[in-house]
Amino acid sequence: MKALITGASSGIGLSIAKYLATKKYELILVARNKEKLEQIQKTLPTKVTIVVADLANEQKVKELYILIKKENIDILVNNAGFGLFGDFTETDLNKELEMIDTNIKAVHILTKFILRDMEKKQSGYILNVASSAAFQPGPLMSTYYATKSYVYQLSEALYYEQKIKKTNVQVSVLCPGPVDTNFNNVAGVNFAVKPLSSSYVAKYAIDSMFKGKMLIIPGFKMKCAKFFSRFASDKLLLKIIYKIQKRKAN
Repeated sequence: MKALITGASSGIGLSIAKYLATKKYELILVARNKEKLEQIQKTLPTKVTIVVADLANEQKVKELYILIKKENIDILVNNAGFGLFGDFTETDLNKELEMIDTNIKAVHILTKFILRDMEKKQSGYILNVASSAAFQPGPLMSTYYATKSYVYQLSEALYYEQKIKKTNVQVSVLCPGPVDTNFNNVAGVNFAVKPLSSSYVAKYAIDSMFKGKMLIIPGFKMKCAKFFSRFASDKLLLKIIYKIQKRKAN
């Protein structure tokens, strides 16, 4: 059994790799940091293949698929992604376009290609990592929220398509709230609430995926937040999210 994990050098991706290693999965780990990948390769108790690739580059994403096409992937975890904090008129356009390429295009391409392969063999799991940010617009992190909404909506649609076709291919989407990873350093924010550990989120996500869950939300607080958000108006949600985001800058 083999699993392909993007963004595997730290955070949720690394924790998922560690958890799947305990389940005797062979791993193909993808990230930009070669040194970190090599360190991980030495420490995990399973066969680990590393691939150094920048998934913001569309051609590199397609090359990655060509490289792993014959590996008969059983689990795909699309975890690579990052955020950016700031007023939309002031944030760096090139960084935002890189985010869109990483958070959306890379996920879309790998999901499409590998889902086709899984359909042919009538089995497999795809876990796309989105965020609780996917459930509403996010002033001061507008592009990031929008990219995660894309991943969320795409994944749920694909879940249903597979169920209708009865393929035994499971598509799940992980939407955690704050997680204790390097994300906040990259995005330039501080979490407004206490984050969950990446190891907890990883185990919860993989266990839920194997149980056939479509939408995976770790943590009681985030489940409650999603439930009660349906009773709030769009304008009220925008006001709440803006205040939460504003606190992150402090």
